[in-house]
Amino acid sequence: MAEALNSLFKAECIRNPVMSPKGGWKSVSDVEIAAAEYVDWFNHRRLHGEIGLVPPAEFEANHWASIRPEHYREAPVPTGAGSK
Repeated sequence: MAEALNSLFKAECIRNPVMSPKGGWKSVSDVEIAAAEYVDWFNHRRLHGEIGLVPPAEFEANHWASIRPEHYREAPVPTGAGSK
């Protein structure tokens, strides 16, 4: 799965002439900025067909918003060293 994502990233971001600056990547900083922009797009704006054509971040936010607190046991508060 990681190899597939890496291959997709290289094809869509690094080797895509539309994404790369004119004349190619000048420095590692250029690639870092492009990678950050790609990850932002991939998580926040890309419509994912397997989850109802919504971005993954929106899908996850909706999932966590639908979970009621009573689904979780209350975690005990640790006591011990440094407690009064």
